[in-house]
Amino acid sequence: MAIKPLIGVTACVKQIGLHPYHVSGDKYLRAVSVAAQGLPVIIPSLAELTETDELLARLDGLLLTGSPSNVQPVHYDGPTSAPGTEHDPARDATTLPLLQAAIAAGIPVLGICRGFQEMNVAFGGSLHQKVHELPGALDHREADHPDLSVQYAPAHAVHVQPGGVFQALDLPPVFEVNSIHAQGIDHLAPGLRAEAIAPDGLIEAISVEHSEAFAVGVQWHPEWQVMNNPVYLSIFQAFGDACRQRAALRESR
Repeated sequence: MAIKPLIGVTACVKQIGLHPYHVSGDKYLRAVSVAAQGLPVIIPSLAELTETDELLARLDGLLLTGSPSNVQPVHYDGPTSAPGTEHDPARDATTLPLLQAAIAAGIPVLGICRGFQEMNVAFGGSLHQKVHELPGALDHREADHPDLSVQYAPAHAVHVQPGGVFQALDLPPVFEVNSIHAQGIDHLAPGLRAEAIAPDGLIEAISVEHSEAFAVGVQWHPEWQVMNNPVYLSIFQAFGDACRQRAALRESR
């Protein structure tokens, strides 16, 4: 029987009533369980209490989730955010160094939406805070509609770049993705590779070139109804396969 890898899933800090909670979206946890065939465990955003080396020694993979919050621009020397922009400094303080350490340790990583942006920032890249205001850019924000099936419906195509991880996975050269974001990559970090690009030129997927293991980020949400979308499923399965390889190696030591 194949070993089920232990996959850490990042958390956001949310105030619920009088108390702060560390929360992770149901759709991410289910996608790790069902599509990646892993055992999800939520990593709290407690940077000051996190023993990073000890934590990573017990993990077989790391999933960086999406979030309503944005990375604080101080982390990429960006301009001050517009009033009302939601931030999560406790998450930033946890995920950015954790991501760097995970890549250095050869742990498979999958970043989604905010997690994709965290990958770029962690390695020295920068972000556009309002992509829809850029000349010639698409509006990548979700539809203003109460139905999630409309918000997460295919919104635009992405074009796979030759010679990368996506091509090696035999993904179609062009496929449709959902679009639920206002921010996006401005300058791509050194050592990262563009894996897929939107029709307006925005980078929609990246990989970490120097990583020993699978290390991919996507701007869209492949966790959404992942079992019904062959491309989304392929990404999660590749992530899960890499995590199982890590688990087998860890068990053999």
